[in-house]
Amino acid sequence: MQQTRQTTIVDIANQLGVSPSTVSRALHDHPSISAKTKRNVVRLAEKYSYQPNLLALSLLNKRSGVIGILVPEITSYFFATVISGVQDMVSSAGYKLLICQSGESFEEEEKLLQDMALSRVDGVLISPTFRTNSFQHFERLKKTGIPLVIFDRDCPGFEADKVLVDSYDGAYQAVEYLIKTGCKRIAHIAGPIAIPTFKQRLDGYLNAHYDNNIPIRSELIVYSNGFSSDDGVEAATQLLDRHEKIDAIFAVNDAVSIGTTHVLRENGYRVPDDISLVGFDDESYAQYYFPSLSTVWQPVYELGMLSAKILLDRFANRGQLQSYRYEVLKPELVIRESSRIIAESTSSYALPNRPGTPLVHQA
Repeated sequence: MQQTRQTTIVDIANQLGVSPSTVSRALHDHPSISAKTKRNVVRLAEKYSYQPNLLALSLLNKRSGVIGILVPEITSYFFATVISGVQDMVSSAGYKLLICQSGESFEEEEKLLQDMALSRVDGVLISPTFRTNSFQHFERLKKTGIPLVIFDRDCPGFEADKVLVDSYDGAYQAVEYLIKTGCKRIAHIAGPIAIPTFKQRLDGYLNAHYDNNIPIRSELIVYSNGFSSDDGVEAATQLLDRHEKIDAIFAVNDAVSIGTTHVLRENGYRVPDDISLVGFDDESYAQYYFPSLSTVWQPVYELGMLSAKILLDRFANRGQLQSYRYEVLKPELVIRESSRIIAESTSSYALPNRPGTPLVHQA
């Protein structure tokens, strides 16, 4: 038999004088096939480098062995790390990962989910765009029998497995820390509050003020248009243009913090001597930036792994799990050089000796 094309099960069956179904069962070590036949089939399969037709197998088994993941963008540390956690979990279970990005476009998100369904993915993991406020495309996916896990950004009112990080608690920790270190006029550069995650960070900022009897000044809250350093530059410029006295800034994420630092320096402010700065996310560069950035660490890798595990559990218990899982992971404040204790503060808070050490609340 000359190999002028890819070898098929039929080719092996014809050469051995058996049926294609016998070859298929032999390759899957079926107990009804004799050891001799199995050896002959495996020998020929190896000789001709036989590869199974994955499309045919997917139609036969009603599964493709592919999981789709859809994120707003794939270049940031946050989503790259989430994808890494997902990859490590699903690959060990024998699945391949189809990675797509929406670019924060709701229309692209709809299109890509439709493409995934047509490609017969076994399940989908998704972090929705900040413009996603309608969930019909998620409902359509569920109706086709494709399980869906939402992570990082919540979709209030839509029932599905969800894995989130407690953004409220992280923001509360950050702002309470600034208050306890003596700051009284803490500005907040907020994200688009249409996204529940960033609304929660604003709520954490507000409630930390309430609980510590610090007046809230609306003029110290500005809203960025996005999440980049450029957005931080624009928002920080707007904040300084208000000519309000500020002793600290809590920024919605680390990238916005970096843009804010640039604006502060350009305007003659020193971080942290004049203004303390705390970000959110603990991006990989945060500890190496100057000054190293105080920020809120999120268990991002674990977020990816847990999201993938919940999806795999759906596969293993298809039709048997009646309720959805709602998991919320806890963030942790990390204190570095961009924040300081104001001299007149009598707080028991103290900066750790080693940059990057998580803050420990003292009784």
